[in-house]
Amino acid sequence: MAELWFYHLERSELERALPPLLEKCLQRGWRALVRGGSPERLEALDTMLWTWRDDSFLPHALEGEGDAARQPVLLTQSQANLNAAQALFLIDGAEPGDVSGFERACLMFDGRDQAALEAARQRWKQAKEAGVAASYWRENANGKWEKQA
Repeated sequence: MAELWFYHLERSELERALPPLLEKCLQRGWRALVRGGSPERLEALDTMLWTWRDDSFLPHALEGEGDAARQPVLLTQSQANLNAAQALFLIDGAEPGDVSGFERACLMFDGRDQAALEAARQRWKQAKEAGVAASYWRENANGKWEKQA
């Protein structure tokens, strides 16, 4: 069963917080699946990931562009693990579905959005009640992630 990590965004926007986490996955030799809530948001992330840092290349694709199975990072709305990823990133309230095929599922939520915060709290409660190994990460004043629970 996948570990479930909650990432509470307070200082950074998703567009600044997600790329370094994806890089860490690739450095581990993992593939990543980013499951989003809307095609427009995924298209915006696709564009941003090509240009997010001048000295970095983050190989990725949107579902439907190229061979999904070969992508190190795949942006999708699908519930399927189309690129055999070890890490799942859930953004914009995307439904986790069955996460048993992943090593880790990461739920990223904006703590400044009350609805997103409440949804994350509900998912935390459900995970704990189901006996899922869950951890909670929060940004510190320097923008680094610190494990809180």
